[in-house]
Amino acid sequence: MKSYKQVIIVRMDLGMSKGKVAAQVSHASVEAVLRSHKDDITKWRDQGMKKVVLKVADLKDLINYKNRCEDAGLVTAMITDAGRTEVDPGTVTCLGVGADVVEKIDSVTGKLKML
Repeated sequence: MKSYKQVIIVRMDLGMSKGKVAAQVSHASVEAVLRSHKDDITKWRDQGMKKVVLKVADLKDLINYKNRCEDAGLVTAMITDAGRTEVDPGTVTCLGVGADVVEKIDSVTGKLKML
């Protein structure tokens, strides 16, 4: 049986507080699931909804990973903040990827470090 997971990639150059990061990661997780294929969501849920939060240096890196994920056929959700608290309106904060097969996600994001 194939294993499923979701990955959220966070920009580290914004200096967001832990609470702000948690909120942005939550937005990315939910939005990515809403865009995911129903069968993938069901399998992911049945396996405990594994999530891994990873980090990249900046927007350039985040966009690079978004493009690579989409080229690999993965569902993505780029999160843009409303700017009511810590960052300016329109700031891209993180990227949700999947739920999808672990190997498929790891083929793109597997070298990133955990947050």
